[in-house]
Amino acid sequence: MNPEAAATHPYLEQPFAIRWNELTPEHIAPDIARALEATRARVETIATLPLEQANFENTFLALDEATEDLRTAWGFVSHLDSVMNNPDHRAAYNAMLPEVSDFFANIPLDDRLWRVLKHVAEQPDTRALSGTRGRFRDETLADFREAGADLPSDKKDRLAAIEQALSQKTQKFSENALDSLNAFELVIEDEDRLRGLPPSALDAAREAARKKGLGSDDQPVWRFTLHAPSFVPIMQYAEDSELRRTLYEAYHMVGRKNPHDNTELIREILRLRAEKARLLGKPHFADCVLERRMAGSGSAALAFVHDLHERTRPGFEREVSALERFKAEETGNAVEPLEPWDFLFWSERLRRRRFEFDAEELRPYFPIHSVITGMFRICERLFGLEIQERDDDRPQAWHDEVQFYDVRDQDGRHLGSFYADWHPRESKRGGAWMNHLRTGGPLPEGGRAPHLGLICGNLTPPLRDQPALLTHDEVLTIFHEFGHLLHHLLGDVDIKSLNGVAVAWDFVELPSQILENWAWEKEGLDLFARHYQTGDPIPDALFAKMTATRQFGAAHAMMRQLSFGKLDLELHTCEDPFLDRDMDDAIARLLEGYRPRTKSPPAAFIRNFSHLFSSPVGYAAGYYSYKWAEVLAADAFTRFKNEGILHVDVGRAFRDAILSRGNSDEPGTLYREFMGRDPDITPLLVQEGLHQAP
Repeated sequence: MNPEAAATHPYLEQPFAIRWNELTPEHIAPDIARALEATRARVETIATLPLEQANFENTFLALDEATEDLRTAWGFVSHLDSVMNNPDHRAAYNAMLPEVSDFFANIPLDDRLWRVLKHVAEQPDTRALSGTRGRFRDETLADFREAGADLPSDKKDRLAAIEQALSQKTQKFSENALDSLNAFELVIEDEDRLRGLPPSALDAAREAARKKGLGSDDQPVWRFTLHAPSFVPIMQYAEDSELRRTLYEAYHMVGRKNPHDNTELIREILRLRAEKARLLGKPHFADCVLERRMAGSGSAALAFVHDLHERTRPGFEREVSALERFKAEETGNAVEPLEPWDFLFWSERLRRRRFEFDAEELRPYFPIHSVITGMFRICERLFGLEIQERDDDRPQAWHDEVQFYDVRDQDGRHLGSFYADWHPRESKRGGAWMNHLRTGGPLPEGGRAPHLGLICGNLTPPLRDQPALLTHDEVLTIFHEFGHLLHHLLGDVDIKSLNGVAVAWDFVELPSQILENWAWEKEGLDLFARHYQTGDPIPDALFAKMTATRQFGAAHAMMRQLSFGKLDLELHTCEDPFLDRDMDDAIARLLEGYRPRTKSPPAAFIRNFSHLFSSPVGYAAGYYSYKWAEVLAADAFTRFKNEGILHVDVGRAFRDAILSRGNSDEPGTLYREFMGRDPDITPLLVQEGLHQAP
């Protein structure tokens, strides 16, 4: 096919570097219908194989390949729903979503297919498989059983209906959250109300207003939204308490009001997940999800959260009390609980007082291009790579801000490529994420096909006369998501469905969280943190202040994450308190001791908690994974600290044991291969300043 020619079926006929302009809404229905028809035929061939002809290659491996075209095409559709959401695309996506969901849900429920797979699995040559093939055999059988393959027909029908309903309701939750977020804007005409905001925030708000045709050079106005680069500076720096309150309450109204109210959707999703678990013989959804993850069960995950809570509680209580006393000293008022919208503001004030440090001082040293380029240099050295942007021959993308990069091994082999899309748009969902678009692997003629992925964020955008200058937290976000991306791009597993990030979700955050450490180390920072005007590195005195504040508020931050993990697990082990009662009251009771005391009741985040409710499973019953994997990451980084944070042998060992291995073995086995032992929780507690010596 001529690479310049337009595709007849663009979602099915794309070259490696995708021509995104061809992927228009009117092609979704015919192309996905065509892919469904072809995939059904392939699966039917496997399901109807005479048992005497069935073997591992034409059943297990054939099934892995059978759905690839459909998954890839639907991945394009889903990705555009996240980054270029519009009414036409949304309608086309939702029109095909039930049929696609139903098809995938019914694969493990096909009695004929299950019969063939079980027959092949029982054959001596299949039982004798080891290594990656043995792992794939076991994982496939477990996937089928977990999806209901052993259920009677009436329960299979109900399970398929549940899966379809979950796909639709979680998609609606995601749409409501995006639409509700975008429905809010606050335009400020009186600059006095913005006292305390740093110039970077003021300039960004003025530029946001200008782009909407608001204000003028003579009479400027400032526009704020609920996207993080706009919202966070208000909460952190604005001296006007009522302004902070307005933004806080607006953010926590996301997903609360018609026509974007997610309350009943949450209840419906919880009911469906609980029913699914019961059909599969599990007491609750958490056990259904966690059986094959490192935690193993909902009770084990809750025990982990409770243990960290108890270790964190003394420090948490000290931090809250210190903040209350500081505010009282500064205002001349009595010591009393803070308002929920006051914590970030007074924390920033106390940090400045205690360390003489303003985080805004770091922005000039973090122009986004330098951060990204320096991160590449770190990863090139550690993992033996070459990462280059395609400038002259940049492929067409979904937006003109998107960049495209190639990743090669040091011998020149093309390992993969990726798109990067860093700044907010109203058509783009919030947060930051990595995803895979194509998974490479062995080619029939020899060699390996490269992987293709993407990385997205909602970071501080550039202004007219200067590049995007990031906060240190945003720098950590880039490193975090790139760790996920490397897990995909460096995957070297012959069976595609075992590659990259297709691992247990309480293991998947290890590559992302460990990479954040290089943005805290002077040796790492000196490779990319350069003043955008002078080219100077971060001064030693400023670096000392930065690192001195790393543990400031660490207990509060830890407890916040633990509160999300506890809420998630409680929702998915005992959903009843959230179904028929006041949801906010139930959450408040549940999280006593996990949230700081406040003058006004803190708002519940649940109606905008996309990690839990924007996909049929996602991080549901798995939000604890961030902390679980943080234990792994802090512990694994001790090897780099001991042997050298840029030590090429340690970097190569991490690539060989973790990044390249995907789900080809048990996570604990891979971890022990790198560290030589089981993980230890102590390094995380030391890192956060929460370790109490015996």
